[in-house]
Amino acid sequence: MNENELLRVEKLRTHFHTQGRTVKAVEDVSFSVEKGSTVCLVGESGSGKSATAFSILNLIPKSLGRIVAGKVLYQGEDLLQFSPRRQRGILGNEIAMIFQEPATALNPVYTIGEQITEVLRTHRRCSATAARRQARTMLDHVGIPDAGRRLDDYSHQLSGGMRQRAMIAIALACGPKMLIADEPTTALDATVQSQILALIHDIQRETGMALLFITHDLSVVAEIADRVLVMYAGRIVEEGDVTEIFDNPRMPYTQGLMKARPQMRLQEGVSRRLSALPGSPPDLADLPAGCSFRPRCSHARSDCASRIPGLEDTQGHRVRCLHWRQIPQAADKWETVA
Repeated sequence: MNENELLRVEKLRTHFHTQGRTVKAVEDVSFSVEKGSTVCLVGESGSGKSATAFSILNLIPKSLGRIVAGKVLYQGEDLLQFSPRRQRGILGNEIAMIFQEPATALNPVYTIGEQITEVLRTHRRCSATAARRQARTMLDHVGIPDAGRRLDDYSHQLSGGMRQRAMIAIALACGPKMLIADEPTTALDATVQSQILALIHDIQRETGMALLFITHDLSVVAEIADRVLVMYAGRIVEEGDVTEIFDNPRMPYTQGLMKARPQMRLQEGVSRRLSALPGSPPDLADLPAGCSFRPRCSHARSDCASRIPGLEDTQGHRVRCLHWRQIPQAADKWETVA
């Protein structure tokens, strides 16, 4: 790892076992997150994004699956080799996570204040009075009005946007060095989504926290990302900085995602019809031979079925495709409609 890297994932593989089948949810995934940077992990539902996040935190339920290979190096040490006690000292403290659905992630039988103070007392060893004072400060910080009263509210008493803010307060209570956000704005309306993104950005700017942001919303990616990882069928299929990925997507899957965005033609100021990716994502327990995207790819050739392409590095832009050099790039420049 170089001195700027906070987290490095190396050849991570996570499999789930159900009804006599092995679901290869994460296969040979490698990437890094630098201090203070924002890395966005994007792809369709079922591509392995959340499984990657849960694997990084070693939260895969043992009854359902396991991490079968790979390393998760945090500041040079493999998190997956830590003892359970040492892992608990890192997770929620130095690495925190905002889960996808706060309505189910928050405990309904404890107040919001109790859930924040539990994190603080576990990792900061502070008194109950000091923890409650800090919990109120955190609710103020994330923009929840009348924070002193809201400390004693239960999750069902909060709106969707306020529940998400409470989740952020819990995640950030100990000032983590890295935050993993698993589609934290998916269930929110556009106005609240914008507020949550601005809040995370402000906190990141104030603290220098690194962010791994998981989403399928490319408009969010364009707004916040430094680097982008595109995931398909459990594998990273393209990686690059945000400008390169949006202006010069090379993997046919990434090109399809870009065409499926609501957009406006910059030159003419007019919209165009949306384009849909053909077919459906593959069954991760029964992947096609060779390139997993081959059955949906209009550029597929016979040799695409013979082997799984590796990630080819070209000037910092990595792409998993045998024929990306022969695939034409879109001539038009588009921007996402806000």
